[in-house]
Amino acid sequence: MKALLVLPLLVSSFGFVRAQDALPTQVPGGTKLVVADQNEALQTLMQASGAQAKLSSAVSYANFLGGPAILEAFRAGALDLATVGNTPPIQAHAAGEQIPIVAARVSSETDYFLALRPGLKLSSLEELKGRSIAYGEGTGRQPFVLNALKLAGLTRKDVKLVPLRAADFPDAVRTGQVDVAALNEPHFSRYLADFADRGASALPKEQNDRLPKSLTYLYASKRALDDPAKAAAIRQFVAAWIDANRWSHRNVDAWVDAYYVKRQNLKHADGRKIVESEGAFEFPLLASLIAKQQSLIDVIHEAGDLPKRLDARQEFDLRFDDVIAGKTN
Repeated sequence: MKALLVLPLLVSSFGFVRAQDALPTQVPGGTKLVVADQNEALQTLMQASGAQAKLSSAVSYANFLGGPAILEAFRAGALDLATVGNTPPIQAHAAGEQIPIVAARVSSETDYFLALRPGLKLSSLEELKGRSIAYGEGTGRQPFVLNALKLAGLTRKDVKLVPLRAADFPDAVRTGQVDVAALNEPHFSRYLADFADRGASALPKEQNDRLPKSLTYLYASKRALDDPAKAAAIRQFVAAWIDANRWSHRNVDAWVDAYYVKRQNLKHADGRKIVESEGAFEFPLLASLIAKQQSLIDVIHEAGDLPKRLDARQEFDLRFDDVIAGKTN
């Protein structure tokens, strides 16, 4: 209790320690981690890069599609760690779940692209007015759409937001159930290729570039971070994850073959275009992302999708900044 009195700013209202205690470094034999994956991208990256083989813990992957499903698995105590977009940590926070962010990857490009139903042509964000738009509350697509409306000078009252699961976005736009859907890769490129003969298109890139850039988080359960063995394993995983991402950009052809060709059944040329569209990656210190996360919280709160304004500082475990700094210096 004395630590809480002496260092109140270093402990979140959830109660997880953010900065004052050093992370354990020893991973005992037999330590296991269960990590959420999406579209098998993370496990392929870790294995193809060789980062997986260097981990001291036994890591298994569970495949999901979308942040809400991952959050439910965390609630059930079935996960230790997950890669997600910028919104799931906010939803977890709002729900009172303790799943602090332990690492982040920022791209020079956006996470999503605004795909248009076959035959529809729009040239600007402002032309979203009056359109039906797929809306995935609790996913990164949520603030992406809300920011698109805000930049266009529109509110949710100016459009029809259609609540859908992330897995249903591609079918919804290709069938015309919605006019617009925010798609990520490889779904976006696959949609444009498969329905080109029906006039599939997207909002122009210069319009998409007006939107916030890609932000991917690694977040972990408090239960796992409270376990010294698992906390040390997560520390090691964070460092390996950064290495694996850098490998993918130094070895583009190998990464494309391992994931986009063998896992996603795309042509090599199409996979390479996807990788090139992702831009350059950076791995910023978590402390530097608090303001950005707060702005996302505020956008969602202003739209009426959060019961109260949250404090972004409570969503990060800043102890991992030492790990990240060690990989970036």
